[in-house]
Amino acid sequence: MDTIRWKIWGDDWGGKKIGIPLGMQKFEPNVLFEDNHLIVINKPAGMLVQGDRTGDIPLVEYIKAYIKDKYNKPGKVFLGIPHRIDRPTSGILVFARTSKALERMNRLFKEREVEKTYWAVVKNCPKKKEGQLENFLFKNQQKNKSYALREEKKGTKKAILSYKWLGQSDHYHLLEVYPQTGRHHQIRVQLAAIGSPIKGDLKYGAPRSNKDASIHLHARKIKFIHPVQKEPLEIVAPPPMHDAVWRFFANI
Repeated sequence: MDTIRWKIWGDDWGGKKIGIPLGMQKFEPNVLFEDNHLIVINKPAGMLVQGDRTGDIPLVEYIKAYIKDKYNKPGKVFLGIPHRIDRPTSGILVFARTSKALERMNRLFKEREVEKTYWAVVKNCPKKKEGQLENFLFKNQQKNKSYALREEKKGTKKAILSYKWLGQSDHYHLLEVYPQTGRHHQIRVQLAAIGSPIKGDLKYGAPRSNKDASIHLHARKIKFIHPVQKEPLEIVAPPPMHDAVWRFFANI
């Protein structure tokens, strides 16, 4: 079967142009893929995926409102979250529109049958322009921060990713990253551990923050077998094109 390819090459506020009233700040989600089972969004940096103690309205509520508005759905809208990306990170986020799709997507992520690709902008180029990183990560719940250790210790989880260098600007380098495990802040902490913290990521060693509190980490591409249709699905998301650094790297 041929892979279904869905690419949005416009700016990062493209996609479906349906407003969200309901008393919330108007937000027009960038929908990369949508059918009866899944909806895939290009998440803006800075937006929560689901609620936390800040009380900020999370993306999941906006997408529920989008679905309710578009399809005139009565009552509550079901929307499952099979995976998450960090608040300051942008890019691909998959939601399940049915419980069956959610159960099957959960299984795909758990069994590592979802191929994820990220773009990361770093100030310091790694010594090797292509390689694999393996660490044991320890998560500090109170600080919401992970630490990379070379040896396994109690409470750690093994994290594996590979990366390759794609290009550079006057001040930064673009890396393509392929996580093989799904650990807390995995890409952020492992790149920082080799001296290449992500631009804007103060938590993991960047010298200064970005003005909008984002970090230059973008969930670029995802590939998996559709949980219901059983067809290969590949989705690619443009980085935030309002940002000059991302715009430069997107153009090369």
